[in-house]
Amino acid sequence: MHQVTTPREERRLSTAVASAEETALLAEVVELRARNEQLEQALASRAVIDQARGMVMALAPCSSERAWDLLVDVSQHCNVKLRNVAAALVATTRDETLPGQIQRELRRALRRLYAGARR
Repeated sequence: MHQVTTPREERRLSTAVASAEETALLAEVVELRARNEQLEQALASRAVIDQARGMVMALAPCSSERAWDLLVDVSQHCNVKLRNVAAALVATTRDETLPGQIQRELRRALRRLYAGARR
């Protein structure tokens, strides 16, 4: 036997469905905004990293890949995010001093790069 829903029950059901759809849409919007923010941050970081990469290539004539590896190496040895190492290096073009730890690790990485090139 069919159970008939009343108009009041139908309104409640449609409100619940609409509410669930709105909740799902809201969650999707929040997720997309977070993803968009991450992408904007990545693009901004990428520009600074590419500038630092170019600086390393000029300092120690090497390929783009070697410059990348050198920056990653400095980042890992200093336990500092790559984008922060790159930003500190680029800031030296504005007469800012390279932090001591980064400066030391950059020197070590350049020495390793030179030693490897001579082999």
